[in-house]
Amino acid sequence: MKFRIGPNGVHLFDRLSGLNVLLEELRPKETAWSMSPRQISIALTNVCDLHCRYCYAPKHKASLHADQVLGWLKELDAEGCLGIGFGGGEPTLHPDFVDICKRVAGETQLAVTFTTHGHRLTPQLVERLKGSIHFARISVDGVGHTYEEQRGKQFASLLRGIELIATLSPFGINVVVNEQTVAELDAMGELAQRVGASELLLLPQQETAAVASMGGVVGRALQDWASNYRGKVRLAVSEAGASGLPTCDPLPDERGLQAYAHIDASGMLRTNSYSSVGVKIGGAGVLSALKLIRETPSGSNERRNHEDLERIRV
Repeated sequence: MKFRIGPNGVHLFDRLSGLNVLLEELRPKETAWSMSPRQISIALTNVCDLHCRYCYAPKHKASLHADQVLGWLKELDAEGCLGIGFGGGEPTLHPDFVDICKRVAGETQLAVTFTTHGHRLTPQLVERLKGSIHFARISVDGVGHTYEEQRGKQFASLLRGIELIATLSPFGINVVVNEQTVAELDAMGELAQRVGASELLLLPQQETAAVASMGGVVGRALQDWASNYRGKVRLAVSEAGASGLPTCDPLPDERGLQAYAHIDASGMLRTNSYSSVGVKIGGAGVLSALKLIRETPSGSNERRNHEDLERIRV
């Protein structure tokens, strides 16, 4: 098991089983705390073949080099990072996606995860990824016609992608919660259970150039649904929009850049994927960039990103 030292104690983590153990009776001094965030997300590319209106990813073309990514992750791994989540854009569109996942899994102790829309998954791609992925997420915004309106792809094609991802690793389903999808949360929970998902991640819609953030009516409907949820699939919610929901945080003292950081496809380290606060990762490496952004008042005070998950207690 890998261990990480933080303000809540000594955190043990096994990436193969997903087991987490917190030795909270051990409270090392702050000087011994791990320098890396607990989790890091990396947008490997901004390229995506879907055009979802609520997508927050930058639209300019940018992609990261495999050696660059591996170097950063080796630094973070050595300083207590537990997991990497690859995204984008659509990460499977990065030409070196498989090689990056294999190298990270083989050359670090990080848990390797990625988020995909699922439509580019093939039996061949999944076979090449096996053994390198510890958890995967597939975006499912509504069912049937609602999904097709939101994503512009056939729902039947998505179901084939889910069948494939289920053969790769444990996986979760993500749903952007908005006026269209909130009425289908029961159906989403049933789908998640039927296909064998281990988690249903609720992502309250955030404002983009094309859409407004999730409104109060939708928010209250989400709160009611979560409070009454009795399904078997574990729920999680993004921190953005978690207000009013019955959440449980096992590491309440691990905040900000201790918990999470994001690297965009241009090589900017950010406090989260929405943040305007960023530091270009230069030749001195990612830990040097972390030090710089921590010294920026707005960087040290920002809350964790929506991808740093809180568990819903039901």
